[in-house]
Amino acid sequence: MFKVAIGQDSHRFDFDNPDKKLVLGGVVFEGPPLSGNSDADVVLHALANAISGITGVNILGEIADKMCLKEGITDSSAYVKEALKYFSGDIYHVSFSIECLKPKITPKIPAMKKSIANLLNINEGNIGITATTGEGLTDFGKGLGIQCFCILTASVNNNIT
Repeated sequence: MFKVAIGQDSHRFDFDNPDKKLVLGGVVFEGPPLSGNSDADVVLHALANAISGITGVNILGEIADKMCLKEGITDSSAYVKEALKYFSGDIYHVSFSIECLKPKITPKIPAMKKSIANLLNINEGNIGITATTGEGLTDFGKGLGIQCFCILTASVNNNIT
């Protein structure tokens, strides 16, 4: 059986936290970090939400809060790995659409694809990443934060409902 799911996440920039890094898709970027308890990687959060859309097990929220706040796990790749524990099947394609004014996403797309491919154990050619400023029509396009949508296409074993 094939399933398709969408995930979304967004965070505002934290202009007052010079000790935190801006991380997108597991890759460090120049610029102010995103606000959140974890590394606030909106790309991996959107991916975790898309996986949750297929499995029906919501990771972001209670499970990720426990991992972050009680266990001190702030690397968002851990949340994706947790989501994958409930997934049984094959991921065929993942597509991300990122909206922000800054940073410039395009120069680091190859590194992001490599990071995500390693996390999902899929070929980099099965990952699409696009970016837009949205013509400055939203707070993301105005430079106040970053939004990411993720669409995941997978075949699942019959034991997943």
